[in-house]
Amino acid sequence: MASGQEHPVVRVMNLSKSFEDKSVLRDVSLEILPAETMVIMGGSGCGKSTLLRHMIGSLYPDSGHVELLGQNINDLAEEQLNELRLKFGILFQSGALFNSMTVGENVALPLREHTDLDEQTIQIMVKIKLEQVGLRESIDVMPAELSGGMKKRAGLARAIALDPEIMFYDEPSAGLDPVTTAEIDQLITDLAKKLGVTTVVVTHEMASAFRIADRMAILDQGHLVKVAPKAEFEALRSSAATGDQAMDTIRQFLRGESQGPLTARRSSTGYEDDILSVV
Repeated sequence: MASGQEHPVVRVMNLSKSFEDKSVLRDVSLEILPAETMVIMGGSGCGKSTLLRHMIGSLYPDSGHVELLGQNINDLAEEQLNELRLKFGILFQSGALFNSMTVGENVALPLREHTDLDEQTIQIMVKIKLEQVGLRESIDVMPAELSGGMKKRAGLARAIALDPEIMFYDEPSAGLDPVTTAEIDQLITDLAKKLGVTTVVVTHEMASAFRIADRMAILDQGHLVKVAPKAEFEALRSSAATGDQAMDTIRQFLRGESQGPLTARRSSTGYEDDILSVV
């Protein structure tokens, strides 16, 4: 993990976003340091995927801004933003492979589109990237023939094809069994260490979060409620409730408990009034 004296690779400043009348992100600020792995957690609908989409420039905020590698991406023209995007990779939940291409062709695509490498060099690079994710022998396989975990690995090989400085992961263990999830987590950790990339992972899977994180951030109802090293979250998870509403809310989420501030909040949403309003 990088030292705190280094300039952030990713900086989110006072970011707010609403869709129609629903506030999704509320004055969120977050800094991610070089070569660290930041895990962004939170329940469904808390805003974590929306935050990720702002970081990669696919959404623009209502207020605030995002900086990547020292550049305010909200001020960049589309051509400039596309150039910056070559410096980061993204692994989406599904792997987002092109089904009409083999695994090798999927990995080769960014190399063919964005470099002047000759075809022989591209093929060597493809094999190197597939070896890094344990899929070299599947170079000629079609995506439909892959398991869920293998699709994630292939998507990851394509995401690192251009040797990115930043890697973004959107729910990388979604839909995977526990063993495959552990393998993907180990791969994320290994690549972060071997490639020295800054890593941002959005997840609600606690086992994965605690396996891969250097630091962790937790969102609740659009607010960033805590950012700290993993050890602080581990201590909070194992501690007893104190009556502090914010900390007890985080604790319940970390433990996955059925009783606590989160469930109390859901049960106090005016169910009776909601039902009667349609009568």
